[in-house]
Amino acid sequence: MSETAITLTSAKVPAHIKEAAGLGNENVSAEHLQTPRVKLLQQLNNEVDENHNDYIEGTKPGDLINTVTRENYGKELYVINVFFKEDFVLWKKRESGGGLVGTYPSQEAALSYLEQEGLKAEDHEIIQTQSHVLLRKDEKTGDLLQTPFIMDFASSKLRVSKEWNTQIGQMGGDRFAGLWKLTSLQTQNRSAQKFYNLNVEFQGYVTDDDYAYAKDTYVKLAPQKVES
Repeated sequence: MSETAITLTSAKVPAHIKEAAGLGNENVSAEHLQTPRVKLLQQLNNEVDENHNDYIEGTKPGDLINTVTRENYGKELYVINVFFKEDFVLWKKRESGGGLVGTYPSQEAALSYLEQEGLKAEDHEIIQTQSHVLLRKDEKTGDLLQTPFIMDFASSKLRVSKEWNTQIGQMGGDRFAGLWKLTSLQTQNRSAQKFYNLNVEFQGYVTDDDYAYAKDTYVKLAPQKVES
């Protein structure tokens, strides 16, 4: 940049940002935001297809990505598990047109909706989905990233979710008292088809500062039942 160039931005975080109260965002609530999610990529995902518009440069099957920022975390993540919920997601089968129908608190509620609307159950499928709200710990800097994200566990990943909940219960204390390492690993199903799943490993208890922020995040999200 030349000496005469006009400076439009600041390379450092200005003092007015650090001290700001978020003026101008008074009418922005959770429903107006896109919830970040972490997605475990498989071979057929568009993000790993170089010929698709959704391709993310450098991604490979088994990578973990942020669906909003499109950041690629690689095959490992360090996280604090803040909150958990379970939903039953109703989808229209691909051969019947495909698409999301809605999210319900139980399988019975999803079936009741189909009956009320006169829709055929055989044209739809109900997917049990367990969601974990997480905070990411940067393994290089040690910083706790302040934006929470959701990771969904369904189908073959349900076992991992249940095992994680069991480990958290055995840990003792609040759910967000521990730091966990998520690692993607390749496995295969009964038909010998290879795919990626997750391994969860307890790393130890979080620092007092991280615990305080995680607790504050929980207090903000739990009453809302972490709306999707």
